[in-house]
Amino acid sequence: MTTESKKTPLYDWHTAQGANMALFGGYTMPLWYPAGIKTEHLSVITHAGIFDTSHMAVVTITGSGAFSLLQKCFSKDLEACIGQKKAPLSSGRSVYGVFLNDKGEVIDDAVLSKIAENHYMVVVNAGMGNLISQLLMDNNEADDVVIIDLTDQLGKMDVQGPLSTKILNHVIKDADKIFNRFPYFSFKGHFDAGVPCEEPVLLNDGTPVLLSRTGYTGEFGFEIFVEKEHTVKLWELILDAGSSTGFIPCGLAARDSLRAGAGLPLSHQDVGPWLFCNNPWTFVLPYNKDQSGFSKKFTGDQALLLQEDAEFTYAFVGFDPRKIATEDADVYLNVDENESIGKILTCATDMAVGRHEEKIFSLASPNRPENFKPRGLSCGFIKVNTPLIEGQSLIIKDDRRKIKVVVTNDIRPDRTARRPIKEMLS
Repeated sequence: MTTESKKTPLYDWHTAQGANMALFGGYTMPLWYPAGIKTEHLSVITHAGIFDTSHMAVVTITGSGAFSLLQKCFSKDLEACIGQKKAPLSSGRSVYGVFLNDKGEVIDDAVLSKIAENHYMVVVNAGMGNLISQLLMDNNEADDVVIIDLTDQLGKMDVQGPLSTKILNHVIKDADKIFNRFPYFSFKGHFDAGVPCEEPVLLNDGTPVLLSRTGYTGEFGFEIFVEKEHTVKLWELILDAGSSTGFIPCGLAARDSLRAGAGLPLSHQDVGPWLFCNNPWTFVLPYNKDQSGFSKKFTGDQALLLQEDAEFTYAFVGFDPRKIATEDADVYLNVDENESIGKILTCATDMAVGRHEEKIFSLASPNRPENFKPRGLSCGFIKVNTPLIEGQSLIIKDDRRKIKVVVTNDIRPDRTARRPIKEMLS
C-alpha cells in the first residue's frame, strides 16, 4: 500500500518553473531547477540562493514544566549551552542537538529555540513532528505543559549565501534595525502576531515572520518562518528582491552537497539507530569539563557513557569530483585490502572546493590561488569499526569504481555561517 505524498505551499511554483521533483521525507520536493545543481551550489557560495524547506516540522512547547521536559529529552544542557562561556539558553537564542532513545540512538536531530520564558520551539525533520510531539508527551510530568505539532501549518524558506542580508533588506520593514546585532544561532520576531516578542519582524506589508540566523549549508544566511498562506508571496518577494544579484532558487540536491561540504549530518542517514558517539557531532552532548560524564541527566546518557560495541564516524574528502553510490558500498584501509572496515553514509561532491599544492581551497577562500577554478571534490561521512586518524588514506568502493579519500576534520574551508553580520553587510 502506498501513501500519497504531501506537497508544500510552493509545489505549484516549483513545477511551473520546471523543477525536477522527487519524493523526500514524504513530500514531493524540488531536487534541482533548470539552472542545474552545480550552478545552484556555487550561487550559495558566491551570491545567494533560496530553498523551500516547508517540509520541515515545527513543534511548540509551553508551560512551566517545558524547561524540565526538554532538559530530559534534548541532548543540550539548556543551563549551559550558549557561547564559549556556556551561558543558559535565553530568549531569542537557538541551539542544535539531538533527541535520543534509551539506547543512546538518534530519533532525530533538531534546532531548539527559546521564544520566551516557558515557551520553546523545536524544528525537526520532515515527517518527524508527530513522533517528537509524542515523545515529549510520553515524558511529560507537568500538568500545564502544552505541546503543539505545527506540521504543514507553516511556510519555511532558507535564504543562504553572502548576499542574504542585502537581499532581505528589500523585503523587511526597518531592516537596518532588525539586522543590527544578529549573532549566529539567534532569531527575531515570530510568525504569529499574537505571540508577544521583544523585536517583531515584519515584511513591508506588515506580515509577521520569524527570522532565524541559522541554516543547513555552512554559509551565511537565514531561515524564515511564516504563516502558510503567505508562503508564495514571500518567496516571490525575496526572489524579486535578489533578481539583479545572481540570486536563484535551489533544490534539495544542492542543499545536500552544501551541507556535506560543511560537515553537517543528515538525520536518519549520518546519525540514526546506532549509538551516538565517536562522531564529529558529539559537541551537542552535555559533557563536563574533563569529559568523564555529563552535566545533566537525559534520555540515553547511560548508554553513551558505556559505549558498548560503539562504531566510529568520520568525515572524508577525495581528490576529484567523482563520487560513489552509498548503497552496498564499502570502506577499505588500502587498495589491496579485501576486508571492509565499514560503510559509506554520505558521498556527495562539493563543487566549490579544489586542491592546489596539496591544500584545499574554496571559492570563498580569501587566500585562494589566482584564477582558482575548482572542479569539486567528493566528500561525506563513513561509519567504520576501527578508529582512524586525520589524514589517513582510505579506499571507498562500489560496484563501478573505487576512489581514494582521506579522513578529515574539515571539508570546505572558509565557510561564512559564523561571520559577523557587519562583515557580511560590507
